[in-house]
Amino acid sequence: MVDQGSIVPPIRDFATWGPVLTLLLAAKADRPAAEPVRVAGRIGRHSWSLGLRRRRPSPGQALQGEDMQDELDAVDRVRKAIVDAGVDTISFTATIAPTGEAVLRLLGPSPAVESGIGSAHPGALILVEGALPEPWRRLPDPEFAAVPAPSADLELLERTLRERLPDAIGATEEEIAAAEARLGIALPEELKVLYRVTRARWQDWSGDREAADRVAEAVGCELGAVEELQIADASTRDCRWEFAALEAVITPPDAAVQGLVGSPGWIVFGENGGGDQLAVDLTPGPRGHTGQIIMLSHEQSIGADLIADSLTDFVLGQEKQEDRGRHEEPSPVARVNIAHLQSVQEAAHPGLEVLSIGVWDAEPLSLAPVLGLPCLRTLTAYPGTLADPLEIADLRGLEFLALGPQEWRVLLDAGAVPRTLSAAAITVLGDQDPLPIVAIANELLALWDRPQIIQTVLEGNLGPAT
Repeated sequence: MVDQGSIVPPIRDFATWGPVLTLLLAAKADRPAAEPVRVAGRIGRHSWSLGLRRRRPSPGQALQGEDMQDELDAVDRVRKAIVDAGVDTISFTATIAPTGEAVLRLLGPSPAVESGIGSAHPGALILVEGALPEPWRRLPDPEFAAVPAPSADLELLERTLRERLPDAIGATEEEIAAAEARLGIALPEELKVLYRVTRARWQDWSGDREAADRVAEAVGCELGAVEELQIADASTRDCRWEFAALEAVITPPDAAVQGLVGSPGWIVFGENGGGDQLAVDLTPGPRGHTGQIIMLSHEQSIGADLIADSLTDFVLGQEKQEDRGRHEEPSPVARVNIAHLQSVQEAAHPGLEVLSIGVWDAEPLSLAPVLGLPCLRTLTAYPGTLADPLEIADLRGLEFLALGPQEWRVLLDAGAVPRTLSAAAITVLGDQDPLPIVAIANELLALWDRPQIIQTVLEGNLGPAT
């Protein structure tokens, strides 16, 4: 009889990690032979970061799988164990002695910590469960007195579509009503006309790709079926906290589209073939029209572009190449670094929401010019750029703060970490040991009674260095 309690899960079996550690050790061939070696990395279900140097492919050729087969095999062994453990990603660090004795530490995961990017260091710390950055909480401004465009012509739209798609099967009124009930919003009349001509259901085409292509050509996009209509609210645009907190909703007075992450009035009905979504906009900007057609780029996490004033215009090919409305300075987002603004004073104004201090080669900066600003919610500062980190304690409305380890140490030791924060990040430059960074992260998480980054220690022997 097997004692189930004695079975070690693969993720906690040193042998699972041995091949990865061996590769990382070999990559440190230029190390002093008598000194221990520290290695680190991150492996997830769909990606990994080990910092290995891969051999260059022959000129004119791409890197082939066989060129990195050892790495693929080693990583795949860990990935299978990660899947078995029911987690998405695990960071690790290990110290390897010249004798091959290794102490491996698995770091996390924690439901309160986003995975790091390209390193074993933790990503953003979610201090308040379920918290979202301000742009992801922003709803449309309802005060714009928009009306449908003059070009919206229901009879012309229906006649054009029926001429182009004489054999199409249209949606019934019951199917349209079901879509409205599911979405919780009344469909605009132009969109109803479109689906009364064709419900764009794949089964209706009996798998005929050419039939689907004819519908796409007739409408001007890859049309989704009536039961596939969806609302592009903010939840449909996923973004890491450390990036999302740097965004701001900007809707200039001449904008046709509100600069939102998403809206309960953006009804997605198709794609452009390149991964960008097309939507009918029922919450337009100051110069827009109700029912205008907008595009949500898959490469951007906020805002949308006007494509046509109406669905009629869109189907007739009368599209617009209009960019988002221009925003006059001062911007709610300010970047102080060697290539942009040259002082915090230049960035300061009452509407400032985001202050990002980057690479800086002059004297450290004071935050005095932005103290008391009513809208400042995000501050990020590269390590060593702040003259006095304790000035942060006087910033009363911060929801996101990203600092270097030394700056966080100052705030923690002084009991001055702003309690208004919803999320935070530790900015690490270079190949620093992850363990001190994890220790700081856990101190921050403890202030909000959030789940810690748990360390699991495994020991084994990789054999003596060769």
